[in-house]
Amino acid sequence: MRPAIFLDRDGTINSDEGHYYIYKIEDFQFNPGAIDGIRRLNEAGYLVIVVTNQGGVAKGEYSSSDVERLHAHVQHVLAQHGAHIDAFYYCPHHDSISPCTCRKPAPGMILQAIREWDIDPDRSLLIGDGSRDIEAAQAAGIRGIRIPKNSDLTPVIDTILSTLPANH
Repeated sequence: MRPAIFLDRDGTINSDEGHYYIYKIEDFQFNPGAIDGIRRLNEAGYLVIVVTNQGGVAKGEYSSSDVERLHAHVQHVLAQHGAHIDAFYYCPHHDSISPCTCRKPAPGMILQAIREWDIDPDRSLLIGDGSRDIEAAQAAGIRGIRIPKNSDLTPVIDTILSTLPANH
């Protein structure tokens, strides 16, 4: 079993300032420390998995293709810096239209990744900027770390790598 770091997307990996939904490449801006932090997690042996609510799909604001195109762009930029995300899981539902078991704070996306990637929950955690991220982590049996919205990921990555090595 492998350890994983689950990351929320909007507000954690990228800035969501000034946007209700981030689905256009031109609106995507990495938060400070995100690219380097993901690369360092990759190098340390962690799986890096994004879990993100994308309720705008259910609301018809944008499509699943828009989400997938944005995720391909994220991978392209990360690759230019020697980093990658192992998997993206997104919930296209919204409680007002199509309730589900994958939309955070439900743990569905995390549990699916744990099954599909043979992840060790005891050696894994989730970093997110909202209470629903932490609730989803706890419901999935992993630790959650809440950071301020749109903040630098460097301090939390430093702490993880110094206190929870992937190969312990």
